Amino acid sequence: MQKLTIATRGSKLALWQANHIKSCLENKYAGLLVELLVLKTQGDIIQDVPLAKIGGKGLFVKEIEEALLDGRADIAVHSMKDVPMELPEGLILGLIPKREEPSDVLLSVNYDSLNALPQKAKVGTSSLRRQAQLLALRPDLEIISLRGNVDTRLRKLIEGQFDAIVMASAGLNRLGLAAPKSFKLVPPDFLPAAGQGALGIEYAESRKDIAELLSFLEDRPTRICVEAERGFLAGLEGGCQVPIAAFAKMTNQDEFILEGLVADIYGKTFVRNSLKGDASGNASGDASGNASGARQTGFKLAQMLKDAGADKILAELYCK
Repeated sequence: MQKLTIATRGSKLALWQANHIKSCLENKYAGLLVELLVLKTQGDIIQDVPLAKIGGKGLFVKEIEEALLDGRADIAVHSMKDVPMELPEGLILGLIPKREEPSDVLLSVNYDSLNALPQKAKVGTSSLRRQAQLLALRPDLEIISLRGNVDTRLRKLIEGQFDAIVMASAGLNRLGLAAPKSFKLVPPDFLPAAGQGALGIEYAESRKDIAELLSFLEDRPTRICVEAERGFLAGLEGGCQVPIAAFAKMTNQDEFILEGLVADIYGKTFVRNSLKGDASGNASGDASGNASGARQTGFKLAQMLKDAGADKILAELYCK
């Protein structure tokens, strides 16, 4: 292969991610030319409506996947938390590289922790998952929808529109950005979205040449953890715009523990639990993304939470 085209969104973070994979490939294969195909998705175009109100799944990937299907691009680089559980027929998430930090972070100009925020402080986030967990810890907070790319959200914070905002640590780390004060929101007190901090490389299932070319990027521990988290999300039939959180971590080479929660949007009702998983049957990741054991652990944990009342919480949310 002489040339490879990566489909990507046009935000600074998406471009960083695509260029990171581009650099990895060019460093590995001296004669390979890698180009970017920059596309706008529905989620990028609609900026003045909270994500939860737009509805639908795949707000940030549909147009990119169309480029894979019609041959304009060879691979796509996604943030895993944006990728729906069901992919278009003929496409696979063939590779998941090593994960960046999966936690969230509270950013502020004046306050160095969640507890330090004043009563009724204005906190910006577009995530119902973050909203629910924030309100569980601080019911007095005023949560305000905050959309836009990383730079836009940080600018609004610095301008004083918010007392604090919550963002993913991974995006800030990748772009080298920060706020005057920050406070990490980490498990078990604050769980991230399924797949948060991880990248996924998607391509046509028929492209065995791509699978072989990119195989060196696969990270087995990340694959296992992300597949478990996504199995949990799939078991709840949830998307990235509902208050579902999941976090898996390896406890040794072949075992992991998966934590999951479902909450109402007000942070008043929570259902959460954890489950140990065995990954010994999962060979190092391959182009088919074979981590069925990890996914099954996710499904089992989802059923445990549904039995404990999570299905009622979600049914009420989906009906609104």
